[in-house]
Amino acid sequence: MFNKLFKKFSRDVGIDLGTSNTLIYVKDRGIVVNESSIVAINNRNDQILAVGEEAQKMVGKTPPHITISKPLVDGIISDFEVTEKMLKYFIGRISRESFGLSPRPRVVIGVPLDVTEVEKKAVEDVVLSAGAREVYLVENVVATAIGARLPIQDPSGSMVVDLGGGVTEIAVISLSGVVAWKSLRTAGNKLNQDIMQFARSEFNLLVGERVAEDIKIKAGRVMDSGESVELRMRGRDLMTGLPKEVIITTDQVRQALQRSIATIIDGIKSTLEITPPELVADIYQRGMVLAGGGAMLAGLDKIIAQTTKIPIKVIEDALTCAVRGMGLILEDENLLKEVAVPSSTQEEKNSR
Repeated sequence: MFNKLFKKFSRDVGIDLGTSNTLIYVKDRGIVVNESSIVAINNRNDQILAVGEEAQKMVGKTPPHITISKPLVDGIISDFEVTEKMLKYFIGRISRESFGLSPRPRVVIGVPLDVTEVEKKAVEDVVLSAGAREVYLVENVVATAIGARLPIQDPSGSMVVDLGGGVTEIAVISLSGVVAWKSLRTAGNKLNQDIMQFARSEFNLLVGERVAEDIKIKAGRVMDSGESVELRMRGRDLMTGLPKEVIITTDQVRQALQRSIATIIDGIKSTLEITPPELVADIYQRGMVLAGGGAMLAGLDKIIAQTTKIPIKVIEDALTCAVRGMGLILEDENLLKEVAVPSSTQEEKNSR
């Protein structure tokens, strides 16, 4: 009886806990949080100064007593305590914005394909400590496929390439399960590092991560046009130690990202090589879906399509695709039972 009352009044939550961004979906309200997965900590009193976008503004600009923490590395929780505080902050903010006193929420949260039992337990513990009543784990690519409205429950192949901040996940899904997959550490953050390295080697210019990301985003918007557009890039001259501004073209940005994009394409090819031929035939006919922040890099879909000879569809609003999928899972109890990954406690019971 109490469970039914809890279900009726609780605001169930879907969390896409990413390396770069954390997105939170609340049932009946939609996406209420879309912020950077960054926390600023004052080391003198161990207090959190800022979370999300406010902390993002501080990156590369802090005095010694303030630490900028990115508690997720390659889609995995690397700092349990900071992640817990970050989620508590976001969930607390949602609770304050909700009217009335609602029970603690049920939470659906995404995990990477190569998650270990220890990492799974860490995710569950963090979410429960942050104020959840129940936790359900769902593979990120499955949530992305559901958000993209792919027919994952059918006996046919759907291929998803999810280009996140820390990890790129490539998966073939059929009958609500992942049939073949690859997980690469080449993703959005690696593309930023490629631009930083290019600036260093070509221009003797030291640029920060935020500058590199801005260049990637600006170049990404115009690379599809085929014209070479000039962009201004500012940093520190490695020879003189003084501020310096250089002009970088979109052709040079493409050149800087070439190797990492080739790695992603190789990952797609090797996933297709281990996919059953019946499903490859479906993918060839239906095409594959690009999602995640990296999918917004203009021209990437054309490069992949030319190399693999498979049609590519970039999901509209690719960044929110996974969390929208979690919202659909929350609304369908049968789908939740089908796609939820067994929790660490369930697997412990089964192994006894």
